[in-house]
Amino acid sequence: MSSFLGTSVFFGLAISLASYELGILLNRRLRSPLLNPLLVAIVLVIVTLKVLHIDYAHYNDGAKFLSYLLTPTTVSLAIPLYLQLHLLKKNFKAISVGIFAGVVASLGSIWLLALAFNLDHLMYVTLLPKSITSAIGMGLTAELGGNVTITVATIVITGIIGNMTAESICRLFKIDDPVARGIAIGTSSHAAGTSKAMEMGEIEGAMSSLAIVVAGLVTVVLASFFAPLI
Repeated sequence: MSSFLGTSVFFGLAISLASYELGILLNRRLRSPLLNPLLVAIVLVIVTLKVLHIDYAHYNDGAKFLSYLLTPTTVSLAIPLYLQLHLLKKNFKAISVGIFAGVVASLGSIWLLALAFNLDHLMYVTLLPKSITSAIGMGLTAELGGNVTITVATIVITGIIGNMTAESICRLFKIDDPVARGIAIGTSSHAAGTSKAMEMGEIEGAMSSLAIVVAGLVTVVLASFFAPLI
């Protein structure tokens, strides 16, 4: 049975989608931030592969097709932004400064932590793209000479944490303006955080979608300045 599932071209795709749908169901019914659908899906897939003794390479033969949807999904986030274009024009300066500050804070924190924990250059540049979408972060890490696999893991973890904590952090620091909330979430936790921003409101979702793209581009530019620091 395990051999049949492991060699099936559809197994990886099916288990990934089924695990994520189960995560959504649990999140809606139990309303717990710990039951993030992406986190639930990751845990279920790992457990399934371990229990059935299925090699990751076989699983990825089917699951890799989901990766092809990553770029068009990111591009489609422009739709809610278009619907809120008047807010972008009205708050252009504040939005630009907010995204730039968020990117500098992200890169700067990685630099300081790398110094504190005595990380080598390879690990340092691997962690730099942690707050941008995988579609951009993977290419950036490869260009900087980092480990793409670890970069993807850190991007996913950052997104999950952002998705789980975004709303609570906004309440804690009394961030009520929807534009500010959207920019903060998108800049710090990319697409996974944006899914939470869309749940919070249309404006938050639109601004977060904008932040994903702009923060990614700004990170690509600034990372070339931060990378040589270690």
